[in-house]
Parts: sequence; structure tokens; C-alpha cells
Amino acid sequence: MKVRFGAVTFDGERKLLFREGTVVPLSPKAFHLLELLVTRRPAAVSKADIQEALWPRTFVSESNLPALVNEVRHALGQSGHEPGFVRTVHGFGYAFDADVVEAGARPEAAHRHLLLWGSHEMDLLEGENVVGRERQASIWIGHPSVSREHARITVAGAKATLEDLGSKNGTFRDGVRVTRSVPLQDGDELVVGQVAVTYRFGVFEAQTPTAG
Repeated sequence: MKVRFGAVTFDGERKLLFREGTVVPLSPKAFHLLELLVTRRPAAVSKADIQEALWPRTFVSESNLPALVNEVRHALGQSGHEPGFVRTVHGFGYAFDADVVEAGARPEAAHRHLLLWGSHEMDLLEGENVVGRERQASIWIGHPSVSREHARITVAGAKATLEDLGSKNGTFRDGVRVTRSVPLQDGDELVVGQVAVTYRFGVFEAQTPTAG
């Protein structure tokens, strides 16, 4: 299983977790916990089921599970003061609470829709891609000028459109504020809040995220 949620890519086959294109270290038990929650989404998983999956027929301290949950949340960049990917279901267990997009392997060279933000390449997938500061956003931009759900880019085949979602600081395409859905063309310069990104569409060599 390989899926994407927010700025995170979970690769179950290779046992790797990426955030913003960088490998994030995660202990085997914590990785197993995240895999279990993602697989069972959106259902909540009881503490008893988690215990049996992670420590079958073994007695462990009650503090082990909360420690693993904290490790997973930290790896995902989730703050304890705001909603995030792993939700506590009080008196029961935990649930994975985010939209997930299948992130299957793509050809070495293929038509891709991209947003370029500094050194980061962010793929735009078929359908709706919400751009925002919320960790669960399809395209996560962690800047205070960006609203939680700031803008939406909709991909339909070879076409893409951009619309603002009522953001506080606005969305701009080539210097003009976006007030309705507008088409995007390769090379368009976009400003989301105060963050400049570039929209690209074309044939690009696929890149594998690396550590560092």
C-alpha cells in the first residue's frame, strides 16, 4: 500500500514514511500502528485490537501505546494543539482522520501536473487538490499567510483549474487576484497568501524522494 495524505507519503511495501519528500524515521512498532490505522480508516480501532496486532499474546505496559501514538503524531508533524491525522477516541482507541489518495507508481516519464515551491515538487493528482495550511490538505504549505483551506486546484486529464476558497490573503495567478475558477497553463506563477509557487504541466522525469 502506498498512499498520500497532506505532505506525507506512506509506502507500506518499502516500510518508508516521507514528509515533504524527506524520509522520516519511525520505529517498526510505530510504523505498524500507522499502517493499521490507515488500513482501517475511517473506522476507529480499539485499544484491544491494536494491542493484539502489535503485541499478540504478550503483556505490555499501558503506557506503551500512548508513547507509540505520540511517536506517530510527531513523525506526521501533528501538533497536540490542533486537529491532525491520528484522532483519539476517548474510552475506546484511535482513528485515522484524513483524506487519503492512492499514490501508485508512475511511469519514468509521464505527463504530470506539479506545483513547485522552492526545492519541493508537489504532484497534483486527478480530481480536487486542496491547497492550505491544514496538515490534511492535499498540498500542504506551512506558512502563516496561508489559510487552512486556501485554494483548490482541480485536475481533469490534461487540464487544471484554480479557484480561491475564500482565503484571507487571497490567491493570485500571474499577478491577478483569483475571484472565480480560472484555467492554468504551464509556467503560471501563483501566489498563495504570501507564498510564490509555479504551476507546471508536461513530461518530467519521475524523482524518488531521498533522505536529507
